[in-house]
Amino acid sequence: MFPVVALLSFSVLAVVYGQQAGTQQAETHPKLTSQQCTASGCKSLSTAVVLDSNWRWVHTTSGYTNCYTGNAWDASICSDPQTCATNCALDGADYSGTYGITTSGNALTLKFVTGSNVGSRVYLLADDSHYQMFKLVNQEFSFDVDMSNLPCGLNGALYLSEMDADGGMAKYPTNKAGAKYGTGYCDSQCPHDIKFINGEANILGWTGSDNDPNSGTGQYGTCCSEMDIWEANNNAAAYTPHPCSVSGQTRCSGTDCGDDATGNRYSGVCDKDGCDFNSFRMGDQTFLGKGMTVDTGSKFTVVTQFITADNTSTGALTEIRRLYIQNGNVVQNSKVNIPGIDAVNSITDNFCKQQKTAFGDQNYFATKGGLSAVGKALQTGMVLALSIWDDHAAEMLWLDSNYPTNKTASTPGVARGTCSATSGDPKTVESVSASASVTFSNIKFGDIGTTYSGSGGGGTTTNPTGPVQSPPPSGGTVAQYGQCGGTGWTGGTVCVSPYTCHVVNSCKCKLSKLTANRY
Repeated sequence: MFPVVALLSFSVLAVVYGQQAGTQQAETHPKLTSQQCTASGCKSLSTAVVLDSNWRWVHTTSGYTNCYTGNAWDASICSDPQTCATNCALDGADYSGTYGITTSGNALTLKFVTGSNVGSRVYLLADDSHYQMFKLVNQEFSFDVDMSNLPCGLNGALYLSEMDADGGMAKYPTNKAGAKYGTGYCDSQCPHDIKFINGEANILGWTGSDNDPNSGTGQYGTCCSEMDIWEANNNAAAYTPHPCSVSGQTRCSGTDCGDDATGNRYSGVCDKDGCDFNSFRMGDQTFLGKGMTVDTGSKFTVVTQFITADNTSTGALTEIRRLYIQNGNVVQNSKVNIPGIDAVNSITDNFCKQQKTAFGDQNYFATKGGLSAVGKALQTGMVLALSIWDDHAAEMLWLDSNYPTNKTASTPGVARGTCSATSGDPKTVESVSASASVTFSNIKFGDIGTTYSGSGGGGTTTNPTGPVQSPPPSGGTVAQYGQCGGTGWTGGTVCVSPYTCHVVNSCKCKLSKLTANRY
């Protein structure tokens, strides 16, 4: 993804927040329940959300004076990175009043513009001081989303970042705020607009943005592997793994950051492009949108499955599958319809290789380790981020319009959605679409096939003796309980060891009677 942060500047009568923990306003995390699932059922978790530290007001520890105003640091308070971190504090947030962030049970709503605030990003917490860590290899993740009020130029994103569980407090003692105040962010874009990195202020070389009065960039970026489960508005959607050659949150400078401005995009430690699956870009322009197969005019469920070579949590990640449930019907992901790419409906290293070749893109995804590298991050544990944002760098054209803009829409890979070339201009979006919002709800994770249910639709069936399973692309191996044959079946027919294909309504992967106790 291409994160762009819109920050607030407040009057001197308000409270400011920084790398220290402030005391001017209590930090109360909005509750957002989630569920962890197995074949035995799902259990509720007492999780909550926390606002990213970059949105918080930064003030002196001894009073109310801003350390950061507009898109500039106060040099009298922040003479160097360490002094700034010592002098400045991050305080509690008014989630609903200032940022338009509300929760109700298992539902989170993010409003786009609230007063002078634009956009937001929150993380899921396991407790008040630690992020909920997701280890999703050989697991699946599902959630409901309502993005009917999220038009062109906006992004309601739900994704995983290889951040530290405590926000970096243990590694960087000068970070006194930690996960409680949303510190420690990183992603595959190695963003330079993060105000505090590794417990220090990112003031060296700080330059205010030309087109965003609340943002700027410093010398350092903050990098880590990223799994974009959902980047979308009601016109387009994509899911995208981004591998990095570093493990966990890593501060970068120079070539390692892979900055476009220095011509180093394909020299950095992270794959900024990723390997995306956007149904429109992959040749099915009637699959997702208002009134389409997946109707973005109303709520639906998104399921993402992380398949390993040996169907174990220690195996290498080899495939990322996607399916949808809407109005009780299970819908397979759309199939690719692009010359030179197999007609698959999931992400594999082979799909990524073919996609990069067909679109004329550099396969930096493979250079940085491909799905195996993403799998290692998922085994270590990643943090869930949820955000709503507009794009001051590329106007969200890479998601919902034609991009890059110097190529025609007929060039393979350029057309990504139906939005116009001017629809993502931030000034227009922040004015015309100020009331936009997105609601994420019903977050679940656990064993494959256990986080959702639905009737057969789009080529899937309901298994009376096991969870609903989406068929893999033709020729792939099939997991336990997955369909492996039957009338009109076009998916895989070979079961992962030690399972074999048996008739149960339609054909399902099961163990033989001699080993049935091993289910």
